[in-house]
Amino acid sequence: MSTAWTSRYAQRTKGIKSSAIRELLKFTQRPEVISFAGGLPASEVFPTERFRDACCKVLESQPHLALQYGATEGYEPLREMIARHIARYGIKAKSENVLITSGSQQALDLIGKLLINPGDRVLVEAPTYLGALQAFNVYGADYVSVPSDEDGLRFDLLENPLRSGPKFMYVLPNFQNPGGTTLSEGRRHELVLLADKYGIPIIEDDPYGQLRYEGEHLTPLVVLDRENLRRDNGYSIGNVIYLSTFSKTLAPGLRLGWIVAPPEVIAKLVQLKQGADLHTSTFVQMVAHEVARDNFLDEHVKLIRRVYRERRDVMFEALTQYFPPEVTWTRPKGGLFLWVTLPEGADAQKLFEAAVRENVAFVPGDCFYAPNGHQEEARRHMRLNFSAASPEQIREGIRRLSVAVKTQLEALHPIATRR
Repeated sequence: MSTAWTSRYAQRTKGIKSSAIRELLKFTQRPEVISFAGGLPASEVFPTERFRDACCKVLESQPHLALQYGATEGYEPLREMIARHIARYGIKAKSENVLITSGSQQALDLIGKLLINPGDRVLVEAPTYLGALQAFNVYGADYVSVPSDEDGLRFDLLENPLRSGPKFMYVLPNFQNPGGTTLSEGRRHELVLLADKYGIPIIEDDPYGQLRYEGEHLTPLVVLDRENLRRDNGYSIGNVIYLSTFSKTLAPGLRLGWIVAPPEVIAKLVQLKQGADLHTSTFVQMVAHEVARDNFLDEHVKLIRRVYRERRDVMFEALTQYFPPEVTWTRPKGGLFLWVTLPEGADAQKLFEAAVRENVAFVPGDCFYAPNGHQEEARRHMRLNFSAASPEQIREGIRRLSVAVKTQLEALHPIATRR
């Protein structure tokens, strides 16, 4: 292989690696493999017919607009719809506060481009979303990692890292990827107050917030920031930038996400986006608006919740039935994932190799940790997705995975695990 180009790559490309999950998904295309690896929505809940009708309607009624260049900020009716939709969660925003992005991954990239200089520290959860680490790594971020538990980011371990002066903190408060955990109401209030005390902005990433299967909705950080700190003029100021997406509620193939931020932040993000792709596909935005209108999205989300709740519960039951008692897992009240903790000495990477031989896949936990972010602990974890497999596949997949788990634990503790 020629290496002539290698010396020409920019410095920021050094150390960049392919997504472990993207690489795993190549393997999981094999029909005999039951995959709990990707964060894929269930394709059978995609509203295919409504998309077909929406495409026809958009092309029949406004083809010259749909197929033309558009505003970088996004399709105005879609931005207005998003502002109305998030208002039900207390987020006061106008369309001027909303920037449409090519998926929430582009939103993360733009945030990195806007805020991170090489060597800047970013405070993240341990574990945290792999895609955010990939986006921020490109801009030379260093990381301060704070562990999470069942109630989210450990507040008791937060103040010293904040004193170190991170540029911002990145938090997934609802049904976190990968852990499935949710930041408790009390910790949300404390987090917002501490962020204000130390002048540290918060990036609130909320792709899963609508996918709650039990319990009450918790107030977004962006709302608490306004209420606790008496920022009463809507979204003209604030310490929180809010991100979300249509990938988990309509379809990931749309590649539609959005950023909600103060107008001056949106204006700067618009300039950065113009250098990336000019604007997100006008046609796709118009189709998404047509699909989601007339309260369809609300009804469709109810269907998704029913399907995913059943699959989550089936995975709980299968884990209880097949896994050894020394293995534990989170019990998420929503989202797409749960997080499995193996006993001390176990190695999820080696377990993955054994699982492959059983034709089942998951994501080892180490890729969800920032560099120097509790790597030893990471080796004992794996992320399981329950949304993309049928109940029957979940039962069989967990049974197969349990074979690999029991084999590894038997090798670790042959007397204790012998039955």
